[in-house]
Amino acid sequence: MKKVKRKALVMLVVFALLFVAGYTVSSLAVNGVVRIGHREFAEQRIVGQLLAVYLESKGFQTEVTEYQTTWSIFDALKDGKIDVYTDYTGAIYGVILNQSKALSADETYNYVKTRLEKEYGMTLLKPLGWNNTYVLSVLPETAKKYHLKKISDIIPVANRMILGSDLEFPYRKDGLIGLTETYTGLNFRSTKSMEQSHTYQALMEGRIHINASYSTDGQIKQYDLVNLIDDRGFFPPYYVIPIIKIDYAAQHPEVVAALNALKDQWTEEDITTYNLMVDEGQDPRVIAEQMLRDKGLI
Repeated sequence: MKKVKRKALVMLVVFALLFVAGYTVSSLAVNGVVRIGHREFAEQRIVGQLLAVYLESKGFQTEVTEYQTTWSIFDALKDGKIDVYTDYTGAIYGVILNQSKALSADETYNYVKTRLEKEYGMTLLKPLGWNNTYVLSVLPETAKKYHLKKISDIIPVANRMILGSDLEFPYRKDGLIGLTETYTGLNFRSTKSMEQSHTYQALMEGRIHINASYSTDGQIKQYDLVNLIDDRGFFPPYYVIPIIKIDYAAQHPEVVAALNALKDQWTEEDITTYNLMVDEGQDPRVIAEQMLRDKGLI
């Protein structure tokens, strides 16, 4: 009986210490690490580390894994290989849910959230603040030569041009497939897909003539590129949001609360600056720490 009482007393002390340290019974001290995923380009590497650094500052342990495509990282969450990752509302809307009808930012968020909860048992947390959409970019001399100001201006000369993009863009409903449906006659001479970080060098070297850029890429400003106006409103909003399984969120409300504290902290201008730092060789984790310090979050 004394051994039983002693064991019970020890357990009470342990739980009391956990409570004082700011943990709960459902915390990661009991259940292991928070497994975070991210994609393979600069912004995603930063954001993956951003979640990790912030959660670690709150006492959690983390593990960060990189995935190549929207499909592979979504499946990793679905299959329980990771606990949380950040994606873009427009990417889930177009790639996973196969939609292309133009909606507002709030409508896109609500549509994605509703369908993910109903069909996949996942939910969206609060957006981090910025919109990183696709834009078609050209060199200033290309814009001047062909009188390009908007996407529809490309149609008469598209058959002379090579489009460069990331590895997914040619196969996405919110990418080239939907773009050529919306802009009838936009038939490029050819397309070249590669890692996003390589597309800008290809553009500068003349291996491609138009780039499917990410609007918050630092190289757009670095190389003084011209972003063509999406005059038919094709590209959806791409607000960055953490995605988590509903069951996991219910079991770990402290993780949800921590990540939701990052709501609307950064602007497009902010993230463009940080992205360029990584593109120029700085460590994504170091930049993530700077992002959090700049906002007084750590």
